[in-house]
Amino acid sequence: MFKAFTLGIEEEYMVIDPTTRELRSHEQKIVEQAHKVISDQVKAEFHQAVVEVGTRICADIHEARADVALLRRTIAQIAGDLGFHIGASGTHPFSKWEKQLITDHPRYFEIVNEMQDAARSNLIFGLHVHVGMENREMAIHIANSVRYFLPHIFALSTNSPFWEGRNTGFKSFRTKVFDKFPRTGIPDYFASIEEYDNYIKLLVKTNCIDNAKKVWWDLRVHPFFNTVEFRICDVPLTLDDTIMIAGLFQAVCAKIYKLRMQNLNFIIYNRALINENKWRASRYGIDGNLIDFGKEIEVNTRSLIFELLDFIDDVVDDLGSRDVIAATTRLMETGTGADKQLQVFADTNDLVAVTDFIHDQFLRGC
Repeated sequence: MFKAFTLGIEEEYMVIDPTTRELRSHEQKIVEQAHKVISDQVKAEFHQAVVEVGTRICADIHEARADVALLRRTIAQIAGDLGFHIGASGTHPFSKWEKQLITDHPRYFEIVNEMQDAARSNLIFGLHVHVGMENREMAIHIANSVRYFLPHIFALSTNSPFWEGRNTGFKSFRTKVFDKFPRTGIPDYFASIEEYDNYIKLLVKTNCIDNAKKVWWDLRVHPFFNTVEFRICDVPLTLDDTIMIAGLFQAVCAKIYKLRMQNLNFIIYNRALINENKWRASRYGIDGNLIDFGKEIEVNTRSLIFELLDFIDDVVDDLGSRDVIAATTRLMETGTGADKQLQVFADTNDLVAVTDFIHDQFLRGC
């Protein structure tokens, strides 16, 4: 029933100077060496201190886990051999974007020319999860419905409390940095795939964008692949956290699909309401309250996440992801990446120690 729900995972890693712990340009050496081992699964990113990796199309969550583990080990080994450290956090604790070099590529120069400091300051690291769909019509239906759950899962991924040497007070400041870009955030509801395609055509026709990949929403029907792409999350500290989050996104899609096959629908909520929950998740992570729109009351975020786990419980065995999803409960006990970074800072009052912790966690579970 759920064979169409394949997985693809993309992660963005920071390249760290092992002496200063600042972000450091690797002059594409890591990418060049990695191409010899993992081919097109690694690429350069906008800033030269970033490396992006992507899995192949994975049949299930365990195949995805093996692929992400291989990618993390490969990049860490190559970086180490070249004299760099690697870490996974939504933002670097103290490096300043003003000092970072832009990758020499016409696409990136075009983005800088259009968006200026909004682009130059976009020194952030995200996780993208692609969930396969049987067709684009089903993709837009599922995308409309799963928007409601974006803040719940995003809260679990929060991993960027520091920015340019400051404790921002947010569990995910990465999202605040990215808000400066156009066409970001929670997407609108689209009544059909034709309405979505017409929206994209209008943006292209009026020179807002030159292709659909410049729509950077937290969730989008991918313009080229039969996938729903989740883009809201910070890159997690560890492999386990990444796979847990990917498993949750896959399971929510499968559950909405199962309801559709039973001629049932999940309630569609207004974008403005979902944005309220996204803001709360970025500020407080799993330690605050979200709005239960059905009951019209504030509810402890952990309670709503437990409700999400109950909601997807009847599909996780068919997906083979029960063991992966179980990590959600453990994370709510031990804290998110942001909680752990903040604890290290509370213990040491040292952002270098926080950066070392990020590096030390990178291969955990791999």
